[in-house]
Amino acid sequence: MSRLVSIIALVLAGACTLARADVFRWVDEQGVVHYSDEWVPGSVVIKTTVRPHSESAPASGLSAANSRVNEQIANQDNARAVQQDVAKARDSQCSWAKDRYMKAIASRRVYKEGKDGERQYMTDAEADAYREQARKDVQQACGSVPEWKPDQPIPEPQPTPEPKVNPALATSE
Repeated sequence: MSRLVSIIALVLAGACTLARADVFRWVDEQGVVHYSDEWVPGSVVIKTTVRPHSESAPASGLSAANSRVNEQIANQDNARAVQQDVAKARDSQCSWAKDRYMKAIASRRVYKEGKDGERQYMTDAEADAYREQARKDVQQACGSVPEWKPDQPIPEPQPTPEPKVNPALATSE
C-alpha cells in the first residue's frame, strides 16, 4: 500500500513540474519552427510558469504580451528574409562580375557601346585598365578571383532574377 502511495506521489509531482514549465519558440535557418522547454539563443518565451488564479495577469496584459511576441516573430521573419535577399543579390553580383572579367580576359579586343549603340573599341592601354578594374570588381564582389583556364569555354551571362518581395512586408505601416 505504501508503495502505491509513493508511486502516485511521484507521478503527481512529475505532472505538476511539467505543467509549470516554460515553453520557448524559435525558427531555424531553414525556416522550421521549433518548441522546447529549454532556452535556445534567439528563442522567445511563449508560455511561462502558471500562476494561481488570484495572481494571474488580466486578459488585456496577456493579449498585449501576445501581440508583442507576434510582432517580435514577424520582425525576426522579416530580418531573415532580408538577409536571404541580400545573400542572393551578392551571389548575383559575384556571378555578373566573374562573367565580365572572364570575357574581358578571353577577348582579344574589348569594346564599349557608344551613345548611338555602336561599338567603340578600346586601345590596348584602355583594355588593360578595364581588365584590371573587372578583376578588382570580382575580388570585391566574390572575395576571390577564379583561376583562368584558356581551354575552358566562357560561360554565357545569365539574366539576374529579381528578388521576391512580399508587398505587405515591404510597405511601412
